[in-house]
Amino acid sequence: MKRTILITEPVNQKGIDLLKEQGYDVRMGSGPQEDTLISECCDCDGALTRNGQFTRRVFEHCPKLKVVSMHGVGVDCIDVDAATDLKIQITNAAESNQSSVAEYTIGLILMLAKKSIRYNNGMKDGETSQVRTMYGMDVQGKTLGIIGMGNIGSQVAKMAAFGLHMNVIGYNRHITGTCQTEYGTLSGNLQEVISLADFLSLHLPGGNATRHFIGAKELSYMKPTAYLINTGRGEVVDETALIDCLKNGRICGAALDVFEGNLPSKANPLLSMDNVIVTPHTAAFTTEALERMSYQAALGIVEMLEGRPISYPVNQLHNSFEENKHIQAIMNCYRYEFQRG
Repeated sequence: MKRTILITEPVNQKGIDLLKEQGYDVRMGSGPQEDTLISECCDCDGALTRNGQFTRRVFEHCPKLKVVSMHGVGVDCIDVDAATDLKIQITNAAESNQSSVAEYTIGLILMLAKKSIRYNNGMKDGETSQVRTMYGMDVQGKTLGIIGMGNIGSQVAKMAAFGLHMNVIGYNRHITGTCQTEYGTLSGNLQEVISLADFLSLHLPGGNATRHFIGAKELSYMKPTAYLINTGRGEVVDETALIDCLKNGRICGAALDVFEGNLPSKANPLLSMDNVIVTPHTAAFTTEALERMSYQAALGIVEMLEGRPISYPVNQLHNSFEENKHIQAIMNCYRYEFQRG
């Protein structure tokens, strides 16, 4: 019998094509809401989603469902524990946006340092003479502090160290003291990392463990000349504390791609501050990244339903530890096919 895959929201054609090539019946859904998913996914074997609210209730109403794959990295909208209890595999597109977000982060650092946005706005407002009295800075030799040394944070560190010749210090809660890496220093002392940084870049995952990880106390450690950059999760920063800090000049500025509660309201003070760059959660929105997200998410569905080792498992339902040792070779084959076509 033909297997049916629900795609809850529009995605790049790469993933759709992969699913159709495997002979699956691809069903385009009408939204990510819980009741919609119960209605549209109840007879599906798999689902590919961007923001689908896959709760325990949804899983319990979808008896055929074997796999849900996230179009992206974060799975905040999926009840992974419930999925594991009900033997449903969760996968994601773990390698899809790493370089894209890292590049975007470096771009924000440079725009802050060079005052690009303020120069742009000043010229367009007819204030060329005034903005020319403001001076930017070189980033070479400046210190970049990174909180969250995962895949994206590590790429940012390498780009900053090797490309911009910045001094890099990253926070790693699993170590004591410091250790040296090819791109800089790792420290187990959060206060040290924050206080040394001329630019502090956040790359932490979401969740209760990291909510308001950067609050008033942590912001107080920053230099008054330093900048905060967040391309990770909005909830990591206590936004009220940050606004107060910026209003009172306790740090120099910020660049934010993410906000508490998703996108900010028009009344949010961050939107009207001259020393803040704001973008609408678009760090990963490149053509290449969206192709990779769609393809890798679809790949997880194919791998699960065909009984193959899973490249990007979120829960360890299908893969044993031994199987995961052999994944890299298989991933390389798929990457080759993806690049060819």
